Amino acid sequence: MLASHLSEKEDTILALATAQGVGAIAVLRLSGPKAISIVNQVFPRKDLSHAKGYTLHFGVIQDSEKVLDEVILSLYRAPRSFTGEDVVEISTHGSPYIIREMIRLLLEKGARLAKPGEFTQRAFLNGRMDLAQAEAVADLIAADSALAHKAALKQMRGGFSQEISQLRERLIHFASLIELELDFGEEDVEFASREDLKILIEELLRSIRSLAGSFALGNVIKNGVATVIAGKPNAGKSTLLNALLNEEKAIVSEIAGTTRDVIEDAINIEGITFRFIDTAGLRETTDTIEAIGVARTRTKMKEAAIIIYLFDAAKESIADVEQSLQELQALHVPVLLTANKQDLISPEIAQKWKTHFPEVLILSASDKEGLYELQTRLLHEVDQGNIAAQDTIVTNERHYRQLKQTEESLVKVIAGIDYSI
Repeated sequence: MLASHLSEKEDTILALATAQGVGAIAVLRLSGPKAISIVNQVFPRKDLSHAKGYTLHFGVIQDSEKVLDEVILSLYRAPRSFTGEDVVEISTHGSPYIIREMIRLLLEKGARLAKPGEFTQRAFLNGRMDLAQAEAVADLIAADSALAHKAALKQMRGGFSQEISQLRERLIHFASLIELELDFGEEDVEFASREDLKILIEELLRSIRSLAGSFALGNVIKNGVATVIAGKPNAGKSTLLNALLNEEKAIVSEIAGTTRDVIEDAINIEGITFRFIDTAGLRETTDTIEAIGVARTRTKMKEAAIIIYLFDAAKESIADVEQSLQELQALHVPVLLTANKQDLISPEIAQKWKTHFPEVLILSASDKEGLYELQTRLLHEVDQGNIAAQDTIVTNERHYRQLKQTEESLVKVIAGIDYSI
């Protein structure tokens, strides 16, 4: 297995670095010990073997006497490249035919197709980045919001790694003190008092818990905020979803029970991705299909980060809403109480709702009135200010689990210190 891995490392790999399909420009990337010599065979206008790194070269890619395209080559020499190896990037026109022919030609000259993630893997193996940075590359590519991009870029640049490195140094210092105590336990020498050791561990625990605690925010940034729109039939849930998305995503009808399954879509609000989930109306029903939809609604509510509980301000009673809120409290999920159909009620009725439920937001989904206030409430609920201000945010579940394991171990150490005092 190891011999196979080492032999693969000697290969020169090739991949299309830009998206598949027709485009103005496509980029082919080669990395490995023969990257320059392979390209040299098909680039007749200039000998690249003596060219300096970080240089651009204009010419043609040629298959025997046949010119495939005019290109620009970007040349990077080891170890100062993304992978730490010799790298050549070929910028060509984005014709699928040209791309296919160039890949065929370069494979014939000695390259092989790269496996998924192999360029980043080589960067890791060659010491160009650590594992946390390598993992952040995928997050950066997948980032679909400003905050997701910011978190991934900081991690890729080593922000998380620096935090972990500092923690590691402090843990090594702590371990060295313990070893000295063990080595000279019979001597009348104290290298560190038990209280000092305890203070050091407690400082480490605060740092680790801070990082681990940021995972909840990091998960929001990376995966979006699961926001369930719940309520009774005909409260206007589908209308609200359509208004938030600014498109006709869900079917709207006066017939109760129109939505029988979960409908989901995402939008970005000031850097935070919200995954809005329209659900079947909450009611007792004998319709088998609708009953399945209601069951799915309750499941989604349990899994949600936020519930927008929408009710018909013109038809529902205060007692009905109070009963619904009591049921929602058992889920331990933040609830935004929202009264719909503002356009159908008088100012006096609106004031009645405000008096009984001071936190209620009153809007009209059909007229798109009050949507800005709802979005503001949603942003406040996920505490966007704290997310943006975090120095380091943990977005990777593996990192979170490792931090929690470290925390558990340090808690045991403190218990041991307390026992020995």
